[in-house]
Amino acid sequence: MSRHILIVQGHPDSHTPHLCHALAQAYREGALSAGHEVRMLDVAQLDFPLLRSPADWAVGPTPANLMPAQADIEWAQHLVLLFPLWMGDMPALLKGFLEQVARPGFAFKGEGGNPFAHKGLKGRSARVVVTMGMPAAVYRWYFRAHSLKSLERNILGFVGIAPIDHTLIGGAGELKPAAATGWLNKLRQMGRDGS
Repeated sequence: MSRHILIVQGHPDSHTPHLCHALAQAYREGALSAGHEVRMLDVAQLDFPLLRSPADWAVGPTPANLMPAQADIEWAQHLVLLFPLWMGDMPALLKGFLEQVARPGFAFKGEGGNPFAHKGLKGRSARVVVTMGMPAAVYRWYFRAHSLKSLERNILGFVGIAPIDHTLIGGAGELKPAAATGWLNKLRQMGRDGS
């Protein structure tokens, strides 16, 4: 069954090709080959201010140049977020983007005095793809994948996105060509599956 898929490229460097870019392209190729409709959003290409207060988030206007991003999220049935692990978390630019787009009235629908009464993005699934220098097992078991869990629970899950799957790619800076090709093939297959 064909799906609407939004690929969110969260690598903050859009001037130099990185593994995240190749993985996103492989996923896109696989998805298109299976008949899925695909849109791509490169966060590094967007210019937006960072939020500086709770009031800015709660009642401030969404920047006009991020409204198309919200429309793409609304259109999507499945979201694919790709980013490198930086200092144990997603890059600040991606976090700033998520803070800007996941606002009341869009990501949450209020009722009565409760602004979070209804999750505004129910009906969507997600896959999070994280590249990192350390072995993925170290991140998963020693560091307990704390930042990934926070993203899945406190951002994606909080606005109603479920189920959420993830793919962790360790040793990203030192992948041998065969290993890199293997990961690209895996992402291409995930794209075909729309998963």
